[in-house]
Amino acid sequence: MITRRRVLRGLFGVTVALPFLETFAPRRAAAGTGDAPPFAIFMRQANGVAQEVDDEPEMFWPSETGPLTAESMERDSDRAVSELKDYASQLIMVRGLSFAFKANGCGHSGGGNQCLTAARVSDDPSGNESLAMGESIDNRIATELNPAGVEPLTLYAGRMVGYINEVLSYRGPKQLRAAERDPFNAYKKLFGLADADDGVAQSLAERRTSVNDLVRGEMQALMGRKDLSKSDRERLQLHFDSIRDLEVALACKLPQERVAEMEAISPEVRSHDNVEAVARMQMDIIALAMACGVTRAATLQVGDGNDGTEYTIHGARQKSFHKISHRIDGDGSEGPPIEGAQELHHQIDRIHGRIFKHLLDRLSSYELGSGTLLDHGVAVWLNDNADKYHSFRRVPYILAGGAAGYLKTGQFVDVKATNNKLLNTIGAAVGCTNGQGGPLDTFGDESLEGGLLDPIIA
Repeated sequence: MITRRRVLRGLFGVTVALPFLETFAPRRAAAGTGDAPPFAIFMRQANGVAQEVDDEPEMFWPSETGPLTAESMERDSDRAVSELKDYASQLIMVRGLSFAFKANGCGHSGGGNQCLTAARVSDDPSGNESLAMGESIDNRIATELNPAGVEPLTLYAGRMVGYINEVLSYRGPKQLRAAERDPFNAYKKLFGLADADDGVAQSLAERRTSVNDLVRGEMQALMGRKDLSKSDRERLQLHFDSIRDLEVALACKLPQERVAEMEAISPEVRSHDNVEAVARMQMDIIALAMACGVTRAATLQVGDGNDGTEYTIHGARQKSFHKISHRIDGDGSEGPPIEGAQELHHQIDRIHGRIFKHLLDRLSSYELGSGTLLDHGVAVWLNDNADKYHSFRRVPYILAGGAAGYLKTGQFVDVKATNNKLLNTIGAAVGCTNGQGGPLDTFGDESLEGGLLDPIIA
């Protein structure tokens, strides 16, 4: 559903939401004209990160807490987070957070149950089928801040093998929300093509037609308005170019013989070789959705519950990420050691860092009334485990964007807190409130100490 106040309506029911334009924005004292309301995006990685534990050296975090600069992150180029050095001043790295509740038979499922909910893990079902006993923060944001009935955008990249599939977005206790795995389907829903005539979809798939073509009359009329500012004209051109670039990317990532059949990407999204490409496409869709104000919250889960993706590193297909995270060629506690497993885990962390950076690049490409789209929201790279032991202590959360100045960016902090306080802070930053109308500080299980994570508030 498109919820922006200004849209272009074209042929065959195609509806393209516009980016936030200063020309048509209400004059508000609290924000620059053309600014977007704050939003939150969450990207989940599995299996913990290659951080210092026992005899393994630190390969993830910066070498020192405190201010982050491009120079300091460049000096730490051997750390995975250095992939984000271009955004040093807009980052908040939070080390030391923990999940409050024990898993119920499976650390992967139990971590996934808590990473965005701060809720208890279900007694029934248990093990790898356990569920969260509360809603996730993306759901709270969408419920409170979106128009009625508009859900968070929930996307997925990678294979599902059935042991643990989706873990991330919850409507409420035991109510796991299904994610869209196919970027083309997500794209069609975003632009009102889900119910379009088969001929329209085929035409788009074969690249004879762009969504832009279907709204060209309205697009030209809007671009021709004399009251449209120069910055708005540039913003619209970027927006339409982004739509076209996404269409081209969706096609070009298919096997050559399937380029003319866009819908054939559906079986291809499950391929090990396509996980990174699909994740970037999903990030492009999320960025467009936020630029259009379609929703105030989105999630992307990369890989299944105990991510079995076989990533290609240094030109070679590796063992599954889950096995690498255990450091053995086995999904349990036994198996021969995998040579160089920590380094391989480190390289997989870097892959996720680059996927997250792709999102930041897309959000930063949109200039608003004051700052970029990234400045007005917050994007989060998170994990549902901490390290090779899949611990629930020192679970990493990397934030980017200041949510229109609410968050204090450009810093690496080490805190001792449960993750509900971070989720409260993110919710409060984008505009969610508690029962008394103050900033959200009560999210998660009612047994947890409420409050905000003060060190990251501006």
